[in-house]
Amino acid sequence: MNSLAQHNDLRDLHEKVAAGERISEADALRLFESKDLNAIGAIADLVRARKVGNRASYIINRYLNYSNYCILSCQFCSFAKKKRDADGFQLSIEEMVVKAREALAIGITELHIVGGLHPSLPFDYYTGMLRTLHALDARLQLKCFTAIEILHLAWLAKKSVPDTLAELKAAGLDSLTGGGAEIFRKEVRSAIAKGKESGEEYLDVHRTWHQMGGRSTCTMLFGHIESLADRVDHLRQLRALQDETRGFVAFVPLPYQPEDNDIPVTTPPTGFDTLRTLAISRIYLDNFDHLTAYWVGMGLKLAQVALSYGADDLHGTIIEEHIFHMAGATSPQQQTEAALVKAIREAVRTPVQRNTFYEPIKTWDSTPADAGNAEAGRSKTLDSNLATA
Repeated sequence: MNSLAQHNDLRDLHEKVAAGERISEADALRLFESKDLNAIGAIADLVRARKVGNRASYIINRYLNYSNYCILSCQFCSFAKKKRDADGFQLSIEEMVVKAREALAIGITELHIVGGLHPSLPFDYYTGMLRTLHALDARLQLKCFTAIEILHLAWLAKKSVPDTLAELKAAGLDSLTGGGAEIFRKEVRSAIAKGKESGEEYLDVHRTWHQMGGRSTCTMLFGHIESLADRVDHLRQLRALQDETRGFVAFVPLPYQPEDNDIPVTTPPTGFDTLRTLAISRIYLDNFDHLTAYWVGMGLKLAQVALSYGADDLHGTIIEEHIFHMAGATSPQQQTEAALVKAIREAVRTPVQRNTFYEPIKTWDSTPADAGNAEAGRSKTLDSNLATA
């Protein structure tokens, strides 16, 4: 047993997880109420190591927002604009192709595409966009649209959700994004995203996609007005759907960004809360293989630490991010592949470039300088106490 869990109040939960048993919602809430972050992290690290060994992954990708015009007015969102707003934008398919070609030249394998619920773009804009981008490069994977966008497109096309997804898949859609889950409990959802799809509708879109053989990620926006019990309930519903479909490839917790919106919260989640939430997610979601530390929302340095608190993925290079930065994120707009590899190596993990489905593309060796110490479970870089630039 890890020494951190030997002599504390969470020893029984550590033994339960070490034996391969599933923890309950009451157990998860007890972990959230504990102040012993290091013991929680030790349990999460046990699960991570059992799932993925010593690897930690990243993806070379580009974010692409086709428009930020949106018919909704979610209280937490700083990205959405109306047609009357000076900072609204809308890209033509030709403009998206230019951005995609530039990104392909530096080696991306994924375009991550979302936008607002545009008031007037026709359905064939979306299918045309997918067909055009899909034709650019056979290696390029298109991860596009949140669940609420799918419902909007079904309404535009006057088709059922299954028929809409089938048409988008035929046009080149490879994966759904996990955005828009927020917090599932109705009362919280009404307070932060009135008019958005319900939690049940979010889950139904992903269920339908999974039943068609598709895969997706899922998220939870935490650190605003929700309670700890709301977080546990959110995780419960994701675990139940994963038991049913096995279609989620990863869970991506998203720390709330408080600026320029109508929710009365002044600060983002603390580092303690962020690491605690990631670690408990890893422990509770025992049927998920991968947990992403989203560096855009927490910064690369904390994301690096999260690799010792259950996370096994740092997300991607991204290149151009709007949604979190318009809400006040102070992280850079992009990361280089070298920076992600360096952060992973400093955490004494083996860097792995992955594709959209978290499948390995390239596994890096340890650097010559670090190889000997890494085998002994220590990093020369960490021994020298050098922070990631």
